[in-house]
Amino acid sequence: MFEGAEVNGPQLSSDDDSRVTVWGRAMRKWRLDEIPQFINVIKGDMSIVGPRPERKYYIEEISKHAPHYRHLLKVRPGITSWGQVKYGYASNIDQMLQRLKFDILYIENMSLSLDIKILFTPFSFC
Repeated sequence: MFEGAEVNGPQLSSDDDSRVTVWGRAMRKWRLDEIPQFINVIKGDMSIVGPRPERKYYIEEISKHAPHYRHLLKVRPGITSWGQVKYGYASNIDQMLQRLKFDILYIENMSLSLDIKILFTPFSFC
């Protein structure tokens, strides 16, 4: 993103976001921006499958509407998730709340077989 892209506070990105640079758009298209997350997996800070992490600002906003969001903070965040596979990227709080339903289902049904299913679902690293 361009320098000063969030001068008016945290903002979510969208497909036609004018704040994204040409290089950033190419990285997002090919998911190259996710590669550094594998370092966090190796360090043990993240998992390959688990609820996608959110910034503190959005955690607080989502929690105002859905206090049960805090359950997601009890498990290690992941590069991809059931919510990511089933819902995709969220560009506003309402969409984040919709994706939350799938992430809660994931936590309630966590298993190796579900992780494998998520990993082999097309576009799981979206």
